Amino acid sequence: MEECFAIPCTGAIIEREVEGKRCVLVQTRQKAGGGSTNGKLEIAGGKLREYEDIFQSLRREVMEETGLTVTIIRGENGKVLDESSGTAFQSFEPFCVTQNLSGAYSILLLTFLCEAEGEPVTETNETTDIRWMPVDKLKESVENHPEDWFFIHLNELRKYVSQR
Repeated sequence: MEECFAIPCTGAIIEREVEGKRCVLVQTRQKAGGGSTNGKLEIAGGKLREYEDIFQSLRREVMEETGLTVTIIRGENGKVLDESSGTAFQSFEPFCVTQNLSGAYSILLLTFLCEAEGEPVTETNETTDIRWMPVDKLKESVENHPEDWFFIHLNELRKYVSQR
């Protein structure tokens, strides 16, 4: 039997004040091969490339999916870089870590709270309907309509709205 591994991914809860309200950037999934997960709401993020710095991965994924430039990633300033025997590594604390235990495909998602500059594009080749959602509407949505969301983001978003 072939051994399979979870895919490490990054996620960005991007916060911004819009028209006097605290908001989070959300989008609708539209990935090639996304199957039944297409059409679900999600936050920006994606797969970590081999040996890619997780913070650079997050910035890259946000730019690719939203057109925004990440300016602040909470936890990045506290990262610890080190090297031993010619191998470089780092430690850091994300906002939330979520593991998919069954169904869909196996991912391990490390989510960070972020701020970004610029205006989001309306769609990319992976997403549509990119928009700012007020935190109160986000809370109502994840609590009352979890089926509208890409499953992997539910716990991190529940954690986020519970702290707001």
